[in-house]
This record gives sequence, C-alpha cells and structure tokens, in this order.
Amino acid sequence: MKQASMAWLLAALLLPAAAGAAGLRIVGEHLPPSSMMEGNVVVGRETLKVRDIMARAGIGYTMELLPWKRAYAQALREPDTCIFSTTRTQEREAQFRWIGPLNEAEWILYGLAERHLALRTLADARGLVIGTVLGDARDDYLRQHGMNVAPVTQEWINPQKLLLGRIDLWAVGLAVGSKPFVGKEWEGKVVPLLTFNRVQTYLACNLKVPEAQAAAMQRAAAAMRRDGSMAREQLR
Repeated sequence: MKQASMAWLLAALLLPAAAGAAGLRIVGEHLPPSSMMEGNVVVGRETLKVRDIMARAGIGYTMELLPWKRAYAQALREPDTCIFSTTRTQEREAQFRWIGPLNEAEWILYGLAERHLALRTLADARGLVIGTVLGDARDDYLRQHGMNVAPVTQEWINPQKLLLGRIDLWAVGLAVGSKPFVGKEWEGKVVPLLTFNRVQTYLACNLKVPEAQAAAMQRAAAAMRRDGSMAREQLR
C-alpha cells in the first residue's frame, strides 16, 4: 500500500511539468499543515489529496499558493482554474464545479486561556472582535450573523493578533479529528471556546473547466474515498 501511495505521489509531482500550458491551474493559500511551501514545491495534507486526484484523473496542472481573496477571485474569473480547500456553501453552490469532498471541518472560536471567556452560543460572542480571513467562508458567515469581524489577508496573522490582544477571538477552520497548534508558540495559550459550524471542503473549479475533466476528477475523488486514501491523509 505504501509503494502504491508513493507511485501516485511521484506521478502527481511529475504531472505539472508534463502538462505545459495546456493543464489546469490550481491555487490555494498558505495554511499549514494543509498547504504550504517546501522549497519551491507546494506540499501539505490537502495538497497531497489534490495531487492524488489529478494523477488518477490524468490531468496536467500547475499549483501555487496565494492570499485567499486573490486565489478565490482568480478561480471565479479564470476558466482553467481550481481552488482548494473551499467550503461548499449555498451561496457558492452555483459558482463552481465541485470536486470532493476533500475533508470535513469544524469552525471553532478560539480565545486566550488566561481570559477565561465562556461561550455557549454564537450570540455570546456578539460585541467581541473576531479575527477572520478576508473573503473566507467563515468571515462571510460571521458577518451574516451580525458578528464584529476583523479580517486579515492571511491566516497566520490572526494568532499573532490574538496573543497581542488586538482581537478577542479567532475563527479557525479545522479538519475533524486534527490536532491543531502542536509545536506552535501559542500552544496551550489559545483554547477552543465554541464550535459554531460543521462543513465540508472541496476542490472548486471554474464553471468553464471542461465537464469531462471535472467528471474525471470527481471519479478519482470517489475512488480515493473507497480505497481509504482520503481518510489516511486526514490523519497525517
């Protein structure tokens, strides 16, 4: 099984070079451990799932990480572009071709342990300043519920703002069963206060991505769920 997984990964890493200009463009954001740079290569838990999908579907691609709002705008605008990991919401449903799901996630409000804040419902957070990412589904959701959000362009800025007391809460999206913040400077200082939503995340492709390519990617994602590849990657 390990040899098979390595074969898929090798094929996935070779595909972008083989594809040239004819392949799809896949964009995401810097969000360890899901997507991050290792040298000049995009790696990470969700990145590996996307690479596996593309290898199984036999579709060439390039991949890069951008600030979320910019990546999202490009996926909406450019006909050969897909973005990961994108929360599937009713508002977004008709805007993309959806490949997946890649994962299930919980939206959690985190705060400083030393403040001993108690939240039983989202309404209890009304009036507190919540750190979000501009253009993210969590940002949209909290705005719609009348929350006081303070968006940034990249997620890594929010924990720093929380530690400095510039925001009261941080709205985090975490894969179900993941172990967040291990080895981070804020480990133990930042604690979960309220899970306020549960969602699924996908590879979302521009509507002009050919239907045949989208279907091949969806078949690959379904095969990964059947053979356990999706679940294995979620445990990494």
